[in-house]
Amino acid sequence: MAEGAEKFAHKEGFERKNMLTDRAKAHYRKRVKEIKEQELKPYSGHDTVGMVCLDQSGKMTAATSTSGLFMKKKGRVGDSPISGSGFYADSKKGAASATGLGEDLMKGCISYEIVRLMGEGMHPQEACETAVNRLDAELKERRGTAGDLSLIAMNKKGEWGVATNIEGFSFAVVTEDRKPTVYLVTRGEDGHCIFEEASQEWMENYMKTRMAPIEE
Repeated sequence: MAEGAEKFAHKEGFERKNMLTDRAKAHYRKRVKEIKEQELKPYSGHDTVGMVCLDQSGKMTAATSTSGLFMKKKGRVGDSPISGSGFYADSKKGAASATGLGEDLMKGCISYEIVRLMGEGMHPQEACETAVNRLDAELKERRGTAGDLSLIAMNKKGEWGVATNIEGFSFAVVTEDRKPTVYLVTRGEDGHCIFEEASQEWMENYMKTRMAPIEE
C-alpha cells in the first residue's frame, strides 16, 4: 500500500518532504529505549483521531488518521484504512469511526456494524454499545481477552453516541447549537457508557502532557 500511495502522490504532483520533527525523533528514540528497558508493548501510546460529520445538506462523512502500531512490520495494515472497520458512512443511515487495536476492530467490521444498526432504527448510543459489547464478549470467549475498542457515531438526524471497553477514552462534539465540548467516557459493569464534560483542569493537564519536553 505504501508504494502505491507514493506513486499516486508523485503522479498528482505532491511535494516530497520530510515531515519528521526533532520532537518526533526524540519520541522515537525514547520509545525504543522504553521497549528494551520496560518491556513496553508496541500498542502502548498509539492513538487515532477519528471524525464523523453531518453537513447542512444531509450528507455524512467519516475519517480516520492514525499514529499506527509502533515498530510495526512492513506490510502491516490496521483497521484505519479499511472501510467498514476503521470507518464507515452512509448518508441514509449514519457514520462511525473507530480507534483501538486494529486487528481486533477488523474482526467485527465494527464501524459498518454500527451504521447497520442505526439503519435498523437504533439510536447511535445504543448501536455503539451493542456493537462494542458484542465484539468484546466474542473476543474474550474466543481467546480470553479483547483489545481496545472505542467508537464514535452519528446518525442522519445528528444524534450521536460513543462506546468503549477501556477507561480513559475522550471525544469531542460540536454542532450549530453546541460549542466544541470535550467529554470523558467511563464504562459501567453492565456495559453502558457514561460520559461527563472534561474539566478545565483535565484539559490543561492534557495539553501539558502532550507539550511537555521529551527526556531521552
